[in-house]
Amino acid sequence: MEKVLINKPLKDLSPSEWEALCDGCGKCCLHKFEDEDAKVHFTDVACKLFNSNTCRCKKYKKRHEYVKDCLSLTKRSVAKMNCLPQTCAYRLRYEGKPLKWWHYLVCGDRQMVHKAGISARGRVISETGLSQEEIEDRIVSWPNHKKALRKKGLVKG
Repeated sequence: MEKVLINKPLKDLSPSEWEALCDGCGKCCLHKFEDEDAKVHFTDVACKLFNSNTCRCKKYKKRHEYVKDCLSLTKRSVAKMNCLPQTCAYRLRYEGKPLKWWHYLVCGDRQMVHKAGISARGRVISETGLSQEEIEDRIVSWPNHKKALRKKGLVKG
């Protein structure tokens, strides 16, 4: 199934295939702000439900009960989601671009997104206890970096 998923049109993905496309970077769980030019700015502040070790939601299936404005990425909404990072598998596939070398469907290693320095692991803080102003002061550029960090022993393939 995995190799087929790499090139299968988004509209033809089953619900389980849609979920499998997620690379597990966790960037969609970061607070973002859009400026007057419609440019999206990411912060290093994650949703209160974000598990910073796994880069997954702690309550994924019931997340909308806890976070009313949680991102709902669907086959229909992906076209309108300018808030997705440049490295997002959904965005890449929507734009007709290939998945990155570190995506587990390409390399076979679900941890490579973390090893390559693409994910939010170890880079974020929780929104819990922060004011909106404090969150706005934490804008960062790393979520939209297209290149993986070079790490000792990590070979780009």
